[in-house]
Amino acid sequence: MIRKYIRESIQELNNVTWPTRKQAIRITTIVFIFMIIAAAILGVVDQLFSIGYKALLKI
Repeated sequence: MIRKYIRESIQELNNVTWPTRKQAIRITTIVFIFMIIAAAILGVVDQLFSIGYKALLKI
């Protein structure tokens, strides 16, 4: 049963259309850019919440 699963998995992997090196680099670059943008936005939102929380504690 396990051999059959492995054999079928290998057959499926042979049917996959893999991206070219150029496509993989382009996609990876896009992902990194979006990660940096998301991190920056979340950092700003976190700072705003931190400022708001500190202001609430002073009341």
